[in-house]
Amino acid sequence: MKRRDFSQGATALAAAGLAGPGLWAAGMPAHAQANWVEGQHFVRLAQPLPQAAGGKIEVVEFFWYGCPHCNAFEPMLSAWAKRLPADVSVRRTPVAFRPEPFEAHQRIYFALEALGRVEQMHRRVFAAIHNERQRLDKPNDIAAFMAKNGIDGAQFLEAYNSFSVQTKIGQAKRLAEAYKIDGVPAMGVGGRFFTSSSLAGTPDRTLAVTEFLINRVRRG
Repeated sequence: MKRRDFSQGATALAAAGLAGPGLWAAGMPAHAQANWVEGQHFVRLAQPLPQAAGGKIEVVEFFWYGCPHCNAFEPMLSAWAKRLPADVSVRRTPVAFRPEPFEAHQRIYFALEALGRVEQMHRRVFAAIHNERQRLDKPNDIAAFMAKNGIDGAQFLEAYNSFSVQTKIGQAKRLAEAYKIDGVPAMGVGGRFFTSSSLAGTPDRTLAVTEFLINRVRRG
């Protein structure tokens, strides 16, 4: 979903396009072995970004809770991430292309992360917005939603409004700018490349290109 499309209410991706391939398990499908073209299927950063210590290849998923394409992509990404080799790490980064509702949704994710509740609530937040038509852009409404899902509302709001969450929002902004992200979902790889569904063509091709780029980074 491109930056310019966020106000247009784009429809979710068809379920048929989300039958995730077992890319690392039983050999890549044919399109995963394709000769992906720089500038067409992926972009190389002009200035490589520093990577976290530990020697792992970092993959960053840039997303927005209000994006229907991110909602449709999430189950496929989660299944794919569980099959990655040990030298690859994946983290999510919520983006903000304007203050609201993007920043509220960033705060939701980072507050859940601070409370250790991402795995419990990440898919539920997507479902609330896209299936139940909740906006989740006002603190009290968000706290009430969390309370219904077993998270103390006051504790959640404390994290939501915390300095650490504000700091992570700033870090997310700088990372998205460094990768030059203008639409989501998008995948940053090893601080050197990024791809997206708009570049790769489909969600499964996005993951295939991501794997191609992981191998590029691994080979140095």
